[in-house]
Amino acid sequence: MNAVNNKPLFTGYIFAIGATVFWSGNFIVARELNQSVPPVSLAFWRWFVAVIVLFPFALRSLITQWPQIRENLPYLSITAFLGVTAFNTMLYIGSQTTSALNLSLISITSPIFIVILARFFFAERLTFYKVAGIIIVAVGVIVLISRGVLGNLLNLSFATGDVWMLTASFGFAIYSILVIRKPKEIGVWAFQLSTFILGFIFLMPFYTWEHLVVPPTVFDSVAVYSILYLGVFASIFSFVLWNKSILMIGAAKAGMVYYTLPLFSGILAWFFLGEDIGMLHFISGLMIVSGIFIANYEQRKS
Repeated sequence: MNAVNNKPLFTGYIFAIGATVFWSGNFIVARELNQSVPPVSLAFWRWFVAVIVLFPFALRSLITQWPQIRENLPYLSITAFLGVTAFNTMLYIGSQTTSALNLSLISITSPIFIVILARFFFAERLTFYKVAGIIIVAVGVIVLISRGVLGNLLNLSFATGDVWMLTASFGFAIYSILVIRKPKEIGVWAFQLSTFILGFIFLMPFYTWEHLVVPPTVFDSVAVYSILYLGVFASIFSFVLWNKSILMIGAAKAGMVYYTLPLFSGILAWFFLGEDIGMLHFISGLMIVSGIFIANYEQRKS
């Protein structure tokens, strides 16, 4: 009986990890293309691919659930703007003027915002285990991004891009909280397609403006494959997995898993960009995973 009851919890964590793995590639692509593809254009073509690929699979659900979608259009519009239009666009803008180290550091504030918002709006308790887990996870991430030398943190200089990333992280936290409020009569596929389309529409004016003031982008094979990855894996797969995980385990628990993003980004950077990975990464990874388990220990026990 306990195994049956724990299955949704286990599956929810697997979904959250899968989404985080796909999203971790976002930093690799942003760093790879930040000099060749303008940020709004990168976001625009990413969501164009996502809508085109998802459309034939989710169109039927969109049509059958259209009355519910039209009734909840304000909610869907806000959710789409935060999760689709704003978050990754601000991340790409931020990558133009700040380092990958700063982006990794600031990105971990999103789960902190999620826990705070979940406490404020849904009265989720900040237990001893949750606070202790957050601290251990934060220390693990700081060890990772500082390369084990805490003095490196004192040398960080905050630029305009850091503000963009911090704003994006807060917006993503609100998006995650809003997913909890998703009307039950709207299925996952209809929800994803409607928010993707709305977010893409909201992005069009910004893309038009950028297209007028920035020289046209020449898409080479690297840019094309990168955008296809963003549109399919970092958009459709990751958002579906993330939203399912939130509905199964809650925003706060899914937010704790999001702390592993710098760890997966480091692994991908080693594999695709040839960056070093050593014992420091394993130590910080162990701290991050341990912190996640500790933060959720009391919930699993009860």
